[in-house]
Amino acid sequence: MLKWKIGDTTITQLLEMSDDTGGVPVLPDATPEKLDEISWLKPNFVSASGNLILNIQMLIIETPTRKMVVDTCIGNDKNLNMEGWANLQSPFLDNLKAMGHDPDSIDTVICTHLHVDHVGWNTRKVNGKWVPTFPKARYVMVGKEYEFWRDLEEDPFGDVFGESVAPIFDAGLADLVEPNFVVGDGVSFESTPGHTPGHVSVHIDSKDEKAIISGDMMHHPCQIARPEWVTPFDADNGAAMATRKAFLERYADQPVLILGTHFANPVAGHIVRDGDTYRFDV
Repeated sequence: MLKWKIGDTTITQLLEMSDDTGGVPVLPDATPEKLDEISWLKPNFVSASGNLILNIQMLIIETPTRKMVVDTCIGNDKNLNMEGWANLQSPFLDNLKAMGHDPDSIDTVICTHLHVDHVGWNTRKVNGKWVPTFPKARYVMVGKEYEFWRDLEEDPFGDVFGESVAPIFDAGLADLVEPNFVVGDGVSFESTPGHTPGHVSVHIDSKDEKAIISGDMMHHPCQIARPEWVTPFDADNGAAMATRKAFLERYADQPVLILGTHFANPVAGHIVRDGDTYRFDV
């Protein structure tokens, strides 16, 4: 469990799983040979065998008056078409409580987007029914993002929308917002589309200190050095690449802590210029 202080705001990691991706083609261009050319990736972000290391994690934001969570991972009991993710029985919720965060204490659930590994703990199964995991929270998501997944004919991962999104609307807990939405207490959205149509990153601003939670605008720190590397899981590779390049240019050499939603530990660092590209300074 890692923790960061941004002014009066605390961000805490709750890890669901960390994995050497092996044969999973998250970034097909990121071969062991090409990753070896980016020396700073090892040992934190690339395994000894040359594979990407990725975390699936939720980030908890505590301001002086509010408690929010960003992206709720995969979840338990989900009927998914993904080996290693289907029907998990992890202690995630018990770990959250052990950290001192009862689900009833969360007032806001922020969804950077609605992919399978970002919405799973939106709900939990109780007596065979999907119910909100955080019953006193407002679940905030971009309207365009919601419409994309609502209208999708088939999700290759399974009924992610039915298990993890629709029950939030049925419970009356969802808020559809614009991609520049201000959540409050120094927390706001920055539109970062491409991976999905309504994808956002999350800004934290407190006492002149700043951080950004990336979402899947970047999956791995190698994309800081190689922003042209794309994933087959993008809705629009070209838009995702353009968003990433603009983000790197905007925040390079700035006093802004970047927390990669899928970045392996230590998760957070600063983007710095490195010749004609960038590196992640941890």
